[in-house]
Amino acid sequence: MINGQRIAVVLPAYNAEKTLETTVRELPDLVDVCILVDDHSSDGTVEIAKRLGLQFFVHDKNYGYGRNQQTCYREALAAGADVVIMVHPDYQYTPLLVTAMASMVAYGIYDVVLGSRIIGGTALRGGMPFYKYVANRLLTAFENMFLRVKLSEYHTGYRAFSRKVLLDLPLLENSDDFVFDNQMLAQCVYFGFRIGEVSCPTKYFDEASSINFRRSVKYGFGVLATSLQFGLQRIGLAHYRIFSEKGRRLEPASADYYARGAAKTAVS
Repeated sequence: MINGQRIAVVLPAYNAEKTLETTVRELPDLVDVCILVDDHSSDGTVEIAKRLGLQFFVHDKNYGYGRNQQTCYREALAAGADVVIMVHPDYQYTPLLVTAMASMVAYGIYDVVLGSRIIGGTALRGGMPFYKYVANRLLTAFENMFLRVKLSEYHTGYRAFSRKVLLDLPLLENSDDFVFDNQMLAQCVYFGFRIGEVSCPTKYFDEASSINFRRSVKYGFGVLATSLQFGLQRIGLAHYRIFSEKGRRLEPASADYYARGAAKTAVS
């Protein structure tokens, strides 16, 4: 807990058995609840989560990274979290920054905090493939132009959110795939939430998850589409549900949510 705020870490997992324990062991003691959502892994991720004593939920099939996040945030809200930090369990980002990121939200400095791989200039030294680095910089420049903000990157998976952000954004309108991340940040900008960044070293290695070239290209086109939609909505030439006040919003998870078949739950 920080400043009277309940802190939750969520771990969107898929085949993370080799790195999950290392990630969890580095989480700071101030974390009040740690929730893992397994997107129908084929390895021993769930068994390790059980052994570590994590609260965990298992999708009944592989729905995708975006849907995994939706379940993560629903469960964190249901657990009474005031600040929610998404930490990838593949150990690509250091969990040691959770304290700093959570503090910036808990003390009301920002509504959203991103762990940026770019600010410290260590992305390439950490093993980021050169083509991904170039794409990151080009897409970020394009997004900053259309969204009229100046972030160092939009593509990090290390993020902290206030409870209000998760309740107010129409997250159910977003993709189930990787572009969910980008749509969520565009929504944060559109609805006026304050976004901060901290420098975060990154590590690319065999066990760390990374989307392949084909899916990276698909993600890139999704990013461009999201930015164009944002621009058209802002100037009133089009209207999209991902930027609509009437868009579908998350609610804390309930039995009804799982009864609809979005996920099957298993809690240790």
